[in-house]
Amino acid sequence: MRIVLIGSGGREHALAYKIAESKTCSKLFILPGNPGTKQVGENIPIEQNDYLGIVNFCMEQKIDLVVIGPEKPLIDGLTDKLLGKGIKVFGPSLRAARIEGEKSFAKKLMKEFNIPTAAFELFNKENYDDAIIYLHKVSYPIVIKADGIAAGKGVIIADSFEDAREALKECFINSSFGKAGDKVVIEEFMIGQEASLFAITDGSDFVLLPVAQDHKRIYDGDKGKNTGGMGAYAPTPFVTEQIIELIKQEIIIPILKAMSEKDSPYIGCLYCGLMLTNRGPKVVEFNCRFGDPETQVVLPLLDGNFVELLFSAANGKINKGAVVYNGGASVCVVVSSKGYPDNYEKGFEIRGLSQVPKQIKVFHAGTKEVNGKILTNGGRVLGITSFTEKNDLVEAKKIAYEPLAKIHFDGMYYRNDISDKAILYKN
Repeated sequence: MRIVLIGSGGREHALAYKIAESKTCSKLFILPGNPGTKQVGENIPIEQNDYLGIVNFCMEQKIDLVVIGPEKPLIDGLTDKLLGKGIKVFGPSLRAARIEGEKSFAKKLMKEFNIPTAAFELFNKENYDDAIIYLHKVSYPIVIKADGIAAGKGVIIADSFEDAREALKECFINSSFGKAGDKVVIEEFMIGQEASLFAITDGSDFVLLPVAQDHKRIYDGDKGKNTGGMGAYAPTPFVTEQIIELIKQEIIIPILKAMSEKDSPYIGCLYCGLMLTNRGPKVVEFNCRFGDPETQVVLPLLDGNFVELLFSAANGKINKGAVVYNGGASVCVVVSSKGYPDNYEKGFEIRGLSQVPKQIKVFHAGTKEVNGKILTNGGRVLGITSFTEKNDLVEAKKIAYEPLAKIHFDGMYYRNDISDKAILYKN
């Protein structure tokens, strides 16, 4: 099969690696890709928002399957454009991608279909005064979310009325998140362990991949601002088989049914961000694509034909035996630029990559190549990822952190506690 993968981040490098591994894949193009993806496929300099260019390329190259990595092309309807030309796509339609593109749509749907989630209220920019009155009534902490997509930064946890008022000001008055912040969801702060679960689905049937745990806050101990994710590990010991069954019955099956009833059948990867509360698992958010950096730790845990899984789902009849969990464990440490998730500088040379042992996967996220040198080109720069054949997170963490002594660039920063919650829990 001739396959196109859309995107240029760490998630896409991990997807490219897994797709290229499949015997079903004869040729892999990555649009536009990064210095890491060119090691496993052919990078094509067509930007991920050049939808006409993407469609034309796929038609010219007689592409059998397009896999869309990031959320924006999905929310903008790239799937519909490709399907309209008879090209198979793994990724939801414009209508189905609203599950991430409009948090208000997802919250209303969960309320209507009794899917467990945090209690919430919705406010538009025009209702700023009403939102302030509401904030005087609630108990803290409270969570304020921009309704649209904001590159993983549109979620603010407010510990006091003053913090909440400032968050509203950022959304409604300063327009810090652009149009994405013109409407907000204000919801209760849920307590518990978080978990990330990917459901690969053909619209009705589905396959669940190993459950991961992301680390959103910038500093150790889950302190500081929210980011796009500073690291992840899988599988998480917090999610038992019993909890998985609850998630299937109370969340996955009902949301797929709800989407079909709303004339928005969901085909692709449904990301379920979950909170394991003392009243059972509840939905924090749904995303319309693979998560980043969770993809980097979930894919190494799969044996079988990954391309067959994606293609069969895109074809409307998922092959539930295409992949299996291989029994291992994986830890990904995200190496970021100083100042992320706020302002940071780019263009620093990354040294030491050639010294990293081959059994470690260095997934490129925000990098670029200039005159044979790899330079920083984003807030999250690399994902240093380990894999162990046994489910041993202590060993997986040790292996992931060892190469960090060899890698260097100016302003390099990473958390030191990725997977510690699970290790402490298991011990």
